[in-house]
Parts: sequence; structure tokens; C-alpha cells
Amino acid sequence: MSMLGEFKTFAMRGNVVDLAVGVIIGGAFGRIVDSLVKDVIMPPIGMLFGGLDFANYYLPLNGQSTGLPLAEAQKAGAVLAYGNFLTILLNFILLAFVIFQMVRLVNRLRGLVEAPTPVEKEEILLLREIRDSLRK
Repeated sequence: MSMLGEFKTFAMRGNVVDLAVGVIIGGAFGRIVDSLVKDVIMPPIGMLFGGLDFANYYLPLNGQSTGLPLAEAQKAGAVLAYGNFLTILLNFILLAFVIFQMVRLVNRLRGLVEAPTPVEKEEILLLREIRDSLRK
């Protein structure tokens, strides 16, 4: 089989297509969580820390003024952008928590569906009948 044929067989497997769909949906879901963190959660937290955009909190490492926005301070030299890091960390924690809850829900739903009772082999049934006959 040619390499192109092997690739086609690989790409058309169900689990590869499912993975591709999962990655696309995950990317879109990641943007939703990013917006939730940046636009809904971080502004109130920023107000608690003095009314600034929390993503713009940084420690200047090159003598920049602390009053500059993060982008301008980065142009002037190295900065330790801890506010942006904390925003992204909170974004990750929320995304991981939501995915965890989704997996929990799927596992619970799987548990609600009764597993089919295993069909016993004919040999086992015959052996049980012989055992019961011998007991009598």
C-alpha cells in the first residue's frame, strides 16, 4: 500500500475524525472561557486591586515606569508580567474545572445506562445442569 493510501486509511478512521472535531470544539470553548475570564471575572478582581486592568500588572525589570500599560513597558524592556500570567492561570483552572465537570456528567450518564447482562456460554450452562443433576 502506498504512503498516500496508508494516510487516507489513517485519516478516515473514526477516532481521528472525532479527535479533530474535539480539537475544533475545544478551541472555540477555550475562547469562550478566555472571554469569561478576561471580560467578566477579572474586571471585578481588578477593581479590588485599585481599578486597573489586572492583566497590566507587572514588575519593571529595566527601569520602566510602573504607570505604563504592559505593552508599552514591554517595548521599553523586560518586565515580569505577573498579572497576565495570573489571568491565563485562572483561565486554565476554569477550563480544566469545566472539562472535569463535563467528564463527571458523561461518566454518570454512562452509569445510568444499564450494561447488558453477559450472555453465558452454552458450555457453562451445560456444566451447571450436570452439576444440578448430580446434586439430585
